[in-house]
Amino acid sequence: MSNQKKIIIYPNAERDIGFEMARKVGDILKKHGRLTAFCPMFDDCSTARVPPSGYEPSELEDEIPGAEMIITIGGDGTILRAARAAAELSVPILGINLGGKGFLAELEADDIGLIDSAALGSYRLESRMMLDVEVIRDGETIISDFALNDIVIKGDNKVIDLKLYGDGQLITHFSGDGTVVATPTGSTAYSMAAGGPIVEEAAHNIIVTPICAHVLKPKSIVLVSDRRVTVELGQIKRNPAYMSADGGEHAAILCGDLVNIKKSDRYTSLVRLSSRSYYKKVSDKLGEKNE
Repeated sequence: MSNQKKIIIYPNAERDIGFEMARKVGDILKKHGRLTAFCPMFDDCSTARVPPSGYEPSELEDEIPGAEMIITIGGDGTILRAARAAAELSVPILGINLGGKGFLAELEADDIGLIDSAALGSYRLESRMMLDVEVIRDGETIISDFALNDIVIKGDNKVIDLKLYGDGQLITHFSGDGTVVATPTGSTAYSMAAGGPIVEEAAHNIIVTPICAHVLKPKSIVLVSDRRVTVELGQIKRNPAYMSADGGEHAAILCGDLVNIKKSDRYTSLVRLSSRSYYKKVSDKLGEKNE
């Protein structure tokens, strides 16, 4: 066991109250002689900062080099945060859902017994494409970022004017609340809520979905993954707008700015343990019933 890599436990303090699930996961891993690192995620309002007995907190970014996997405990937001930290070294992520829909998570709280398989190395990996984004102003790159789910360009509570391009060719020009540029992984998030299609997670596509567009045209377009999508903030509606990657910090964008989005060289690797199909998961998460 001495040559085995550590497994990082990454609980969201707001979801895993008192780190109860983190302790259960840690006990299972230790039962199998696995080296663990405890890296709790705290929000500004977090109060449960006392770690379980026997666990010394550390920073996720410090523990990722040399890790075998990250076990996240929380919702999809927790997985997205871990994915940003893990992408450069492609450390796989196993999600335990204590949040809402939890499309990204492999396990629910009742599936805790499957952690034994993870500890024993009996799992498979699934690769998910990511997106790179840059904001160009006056010919200069002022923002660079990346995302697993989506890039959102949205008006700050006002209608904005947008032109959408694929490899430099105009796709559509409209006024509306904004647009979502999503990966297949993100197709069940904001893109779906805006009327976009559900695309199988392991596919390689870029999904462009206008938000409340003031046009009588199809709401979404699904592009092959090697397209370069450009969103131009136009002059007709000169209202404040922002760009956000995976629901993160809002970066202000101005009329004339170009937001370039393409498939990233980074990818997110997710740990798979269960035999549940993608179709069953979508049906369960969306509240449909299989007869």
